[in-house]
Amino acid sequence: MASPDINTEDFSAAVDYLSSRDDVNPDKIGIAGICGFGGMALNAAAMDTRIKATVTSTMYDMSRVIANGYFDYEKDQTLLKKERMERRKALNEERTLDYRNGNYKRDGGVVDPLPADAPQFVKDYYDYYKTKRGYHPRSPNSNDGWNLTSALSFTNMALLTYADEIESPVLMIHGEKAHSRYFSEDAFKKLKGNNKELLIVPGASHTDLYDNMDKIPFDKIAAFFHKYLG
Repeated sequence: MASPDINTEDFSAAVDYLSSRDDVNPDKIGIAGICGFGGMALNAAAMDTRIKATVTSTMYDMSRVIANGYFDYEKDQTLLKKERMERRKALNEERTLDYRNGNYKRDGGVVDPLPADAPQFVKDYYDYYKTKRGYHPRSPNSNDGWNLTSALSFTNMALLTYADEIESPVLMIHGEKAHSRYFSEDAFKKLKGNNKELLIVPGASHTDLYDNMDKIPFDKIAAFFHKYLG
């Protein structure tokens, strides 16, 4: 099960644990989030003032994309509202069925087999989640996906509502060629203060920043954390 609350809480729960350790300085705790958890990390930074620095990489705003689809502003807003209502009705019917059946319908994860006409970013996901690069038997994306009804809470509870109130430093990283680049660019516009930075990696796709050692700016990330947590 995924939700804005559960996955934001994951970061704060980690801070709870780290803050209790004798070998950790609780005033120097930073977090990093990749893809969907990049959005969760930014949401956690807006909520948890114990987080002193945040890095997001190839960030997704999951509530936005689930509620509006990709590139939401290219769609008619009246149509979007109608689509959301129809999806709500279908997903709430599914909740009833799931409860009666005692199991949860999944959303299917990354499409398999891969259609020949799939968009490039879907091909990139397949090349990661369905191959030895990123496949794991317990990965929802690699297998049958998250619970289908997880989409309800993401549709209803927008992430990043208070991103403009984050006072701690933030470094947002995204690939120049990533289909998801607009998530980081739009979120960055909300951030306030001179301790915020957006880094666009030349030539990088979305999944390049998962595991491409030549594209991930490790030196920049290390310098950022040393500057604000060192």
